[in-house]
Amino acid sequence: MDKESDLIRGTIVFGLRTFGADPLPVQADLEYDPEDPYAVVVAYHSGGGTVRWMFGRDLLADGLLTPSGEGDVIISPADDTSIVIFALSAPDGCAVLEASAQELAEFLDRTYDVVPAGSEQEWFDFDQEMTKLVTES
Repeated sequence: MDKESDLIRGTIVFGLRTFGADPLPVQADLEYDPEDPYAVVVAYHSGGGTVRWMFGRDLLADGLLTPSGEGDVIISPADDTSIVIFALSAPDGCAVLEASAQELAEFLDRTYDVVPAGSEQEWFDFDQEMTKLVTES
């Protein structure tokens, strides 16, 4: 199977939380690559560009159930447990977004169908990742 067909993809509409208004819809593409089994990428489409965030698959899974993460990415269930909150911080600013817990869980389930939890080390090629680092710098 070619690498492109191994990717797990999904699209979810997040809500950008703003003061005094309903959340603004932000389309986001989720991606999971079994060759990088510990990470999930979320690409938020806003205005004329795309902002990509990469974080641990386990952070996303934990954040569905309990407040998780520290620093740049914090994921936690909302008071309404059908919603998950993403607090993202970067030097250029921060954002608080919400998404459907069910849609996120369904995406995660699809990743676990390919790479079961706890088997990530079997999929991770340390030498290949080191070669990428050396050749990209």
